[in-house]
Amino acid sequence: MKRGNGRRWFRPVCLSIVLMLLCFGLAAAQTKISIGTGGTGGVYYPYGGTMAEIITKFVPGVQATAEVTAASVENVRLVAAKKVELGLAMNDTVYQAYVGEGKFKDAKLDCLRTVFQTYPHSYHVITLAKYPIYRIADIKGKRVSVGAPGSGTELKTSLVLPVLGITYNDIKVYRLSFEETARALKDGVIEVGIWSVAPPTSSVIDLATTHDIRIIPFTEEEVEKVQKAYPYYVRTVIPKGTYRGQKEDVLTLGVWTSVVCHKDLPEDLVYKITKAIFEHRDMLIQTHAIAQYTTPENSAKLSPIPIHPGALRYYKELGLVK
Repeated sequence: MKRGNGRRWFRPVCLSIVLMLLCFGLAAAQTKISIGTGGTGGVYYPYGGTMAEIITKFVPGVQATAEVTAASVENVRLVAAKKVELGLAMNDTVYQAYVGEGKFKDAKLDCLRTVFQTYPHSYHVITLAKYPIYRIADIKGKRVSVGAPGSGTELKTSLVLPVLGITYNDIKVYRLSFEETARALKDGVIEVGIWSVAPPTSSVIDLATTHDIRIIPFTEEEVEKVQKAYPYYVRTVIPKGTYRGQKEDVLTLGVWTSVVCHKDLPEDLVYKITKAIFEHRDMLIQTHAIAQYTTPENSAKLSPIPIHPGALRYYKELGLVK
């Protein structure tokens, strides 16, 4: 009798243990993906957060997380070191890292591959309206935030300004994040702040809400001069009304952003991620309207370096590449 009672409680307990072990095993088997984004005051972080949401929801067995980073330069290095699986980076950074130019001349990152193209960035050179700074040349002798260390903004600034006859010796250099740059302009610590970001961006919106700003335009000649030196930059315009008080279109430079991964990331995983992103890109557009440019067509034709085989398989299925 006692033995029978023992069997009655023993079987449910065993079943519970088996179920717990199964659940634990499934959780342990889940693939975790980290996405290198940027600071919280730019577009990379919310965009990457929505990427993580799409991947977690629509790629079975994968849990993705968006990580705050210093953005482009740091992201390609993190991907190359396999510290994150995916990273957002501007294409000037991606190209230089892959071929070993500029900041990467001593450490070529030819292990990088692109997954897809996101959207074009616009180069914002911003001052307060009270300062007599109207042209790019006027920033000589001024206190300038050139972008955070390890960011694509800082890399671009280090390339663009010398082409236009301005070196870091000609300005007082501050290396600040987007949020820090906005705050430093408000507080009078700097006179010029630089952002390379998709417009509109939250830190500039916040700045323009409380202060009258001026976005300093490039001339056509300046754009052509930079393009001749660095062909991956494109002519672009920040449309009037993008920020409070902006009454005219502003001519500036643009550059696309890639999502990059390591060449060793499994092909099937990259294929599933690529497919999920494009099948649910409406979620990205809800996060930021600039994601309307996140298309398979743009991704298949605008990559500055080789595309990962998993992503390439998806573009081939759509007939976009041979």
